[in-house]
Amino acid sequence: MQIPPKVTDRAFDRLAEIGAGAQGQALRVAVEGGGCSGFQYDIKLDDPADGDLVLEGKGERVVVDDVSLPFLAGAVIDFSDELIGARFVIENPNASSSCGCGTSFSM
Repeated sequence: MQIPPKVTDRAFDRLAEIGAGAQGQALRVAVEGGGCSGFQYDIKLDDPADGDLVLEGKGERVVVDDVSLPFLAGAVIDFSDELIGARFVIENPNASSSCGCGTSFSM
């Protein structure tokens, strides 16, 4: 059994701020082929689907599809608000390297 990803309170707080749950939506975190390092994250508001892993907190939801789940085992989904911008970020122990854009990685 794989360790599911964790979602920080900051990430759930940000979802509440933007009203995701109030609109019936969840933050979808997916992994796709492509990007400059082989894989890239696709992070967007979406409707939960059958087969998704649903991570809930503070009345908000983060969903991960079953294809992306192995790539995100043990990862931490966080929200970063820095001078360079505010965005959801993934701390992924499975990634052997990542690129400067922060959305692409290799395993």
